[in-house]
Amino acid sequence: MEYVKLGRTGLDVSRLSLGCMSYGEPGRGSHSWSLPEDEARPFIRRALELGVNFFDTANVYSLGSSEEILGRALRDFADRDEVVVATKVWGVMREGANGRGLSRKAIIAELDHSLRRLGTDYVDLYQIHRFDPATPLEETLEALHDVVKAGKARYIGASSMYAWQFAKALYLADQHGWTRFATMQNHYNLIYREEEREMLPLCLAEGIGVIPWSPLARGRLTRDPDAVTARTKDDAFGDGLYGASEAADAEIIARVARIAEQRGVPRAQVALAWVASRPGVTAPIVGATKPQHLDDAVAALDLVLSAEEVAALEEPYVPHRVAGFQ
Repeated sequence: MEYVKLGRTGLDVSRLSLGCMSYGEPGRGSHSWSLPEDEARPFIRRALELGVNFFDTANVYSLGSSEEILGRALRDFADRDEVVVATKVWGVMREGANGRGLSRKAIIAELDHSLRRLGTDYVDLYQIHRFDPATPLEETLEALHDVVKAGKARYIGASSMYAWQFAKALYLADQHGWTRFATMQNHYNLIYREEEREMLPLCLAEGIGVIPWSPLARGRLTRDPDAVTARTKDDAFGDGLYGASEAADAEIIARVARIAEQRGVPRAQVALAWVASRPGVTAPIVGATKPQHLDDAVAALDLVLSAEEVAALEEPYVPHRVAGFQ
C-alpha cells in the first residue's frame, strides 16, 4: 500500500479509503442493503490487512449504526493512533428543528454523538456532508475551528458543493484565522466528470486533498447497464444521480468492459485506476460488500492505463447536469 499526504497536511493516508456507508444494521435508516455487524467486520479487518488506514463514515449512515460498527471493529483490530477515522455532519438525525444542518449547536452536539458511537475521543477528519444555505457560513466555520481547537477533530473537510461556495469558505477561514478545510469529498467518476470544470482545479490550486465518493458510480461502471442487484432495486439516490444520462453513459461503460477484457482484469480495476490517476486525487473512497471488492480496489492502484486507453475512456463523455449536492 502506498501512503500520501492528505492535501497540505502532514497526515499520511492510504491511497484508498474504505467507505462504510454499506455497513449498518438493516432497518436503521434508509439503506435496506447495508451489511449487519457480523458481515461487515471482515471487510474492515481485510482493509487493515491490505494496508488501508483511512476509513470514512457519517452520522447519517444507518442513523449512527455505521459509526458504531466501525468503532468497535477498529478497537478490536487496529491501533487507534495508526488509523485515520473520518465522519460527517449535516443530514437529518432526528425530528425537530435542530436535528440536522450546520449550526454551531448541530455541529458540536452531533460530533459528541459521533464520538460516543465511534468509541473514541477524537476523529481525524470531520466533514460537512453538504453545504447548509440556512446557516451563516461564518457560524459553521467558527464552530468547526472550535472543535479542532478543543481536540475533538484533527482536521476538517467538506463534501459536494459548488466551487464558489468552497472558495468562499476557504477565503473566510483565511480572513478570520480559522482552521481551513483540508479536504474535498466530491462526486467524481468516469460517468460524472463535472468536477473537472471548477472544483478540481480549485483544489489543485489550494492544496486541498480530494477524496472522491462513488468512484465506481455506485457499481454502474462494474456491470452491464441492464444488470440488477439488491442495491439497484432500492437506490433512489443512485437513480437520481445517473438516471438522466443512462444512454450517454452506456458507451463509457462498454469501453470500460472492453479494456478490462483486453487487460484480463475486472472492470472495477479499470474504472478505479482511472479515478486514482487523475490530477489532484488523493484517495478514492471505495465500498466493499463482496470479498473481491477490496482486493480489486488495491490491485487497481498498480494498474497503469495507457494514454490511448485513457483517451478511449474519456472520449464519449458528454456534459451532465450537476448531481450529488443534495
